[in-house]
Amino acid sequence: MIRSWPARYGRRRRLVAAAFAALSVLAAFLATRPAASAPTVLVAARDLAAGPLDPADFHPAALVPPPAGAVRTISPSASQTLTAPMRRGEPLTDARLLSSYRLPPGLVATPVRISDPAAAALLSPGSTITLLASSAEGVPARQIAPDSQVLTIPRASSPSLSSSNGSLIVLATTITQAAELATAQAHARLSIAIKPNPG
Repeated sequence: MIRSWPARYGRRRRLVAAAFAALSVLAAFLATRPAASAPTVLVAARDLAAGPLDPADFHPAALVPPPAGAVRTISPSASQTLTAPMRRGEPLTDARLLSSYRLPPGLVATPVRISDPAAAALLSPGSTITLLASSAEGVPARQIAPDSQVLTIPRASSPSLSSSNGSLIVLATTITQAAELATAQAHARLSIAIKPNPG
């Protein structure tokens, strides 16, 4: 029994040494193996204004973790609109797209053409405005869709088109207000009153 103890002790030492060696090899492998690829999302290649989205204005980038609702691809054939400006390097999310913009219940996105492009140039997504419809000279304008929020301001395809036809904006309105605005655009000039930002 006395002679067998050193033998058993030696075997245990060899087993422990082998186990430590295996752990060292595993640790070295984990430390040197390539990191898992990070999720790829689209980020703005330059500062962008609100309006029609151009896939060429974005490039893929790896972000960990990716933001909620991150957009990974844009179909060149799909028509998308940015609801707000973006900074260079900012990731694109579904909340930035008019097609997936979540309006409160009871509201719809309503395109409206403002007669004065210079007045429309004072607006930005998030502005709160009241539409004023003027149908005859000397007759006070009537208010339509008070305190409506501007969702986005699409870019005109050409400056001359904006100057001659006014500027297009998209508002969050009720369906009743949308119907009133459609009638007003057919028979009156539309101008705006801008509500100051709080603070």
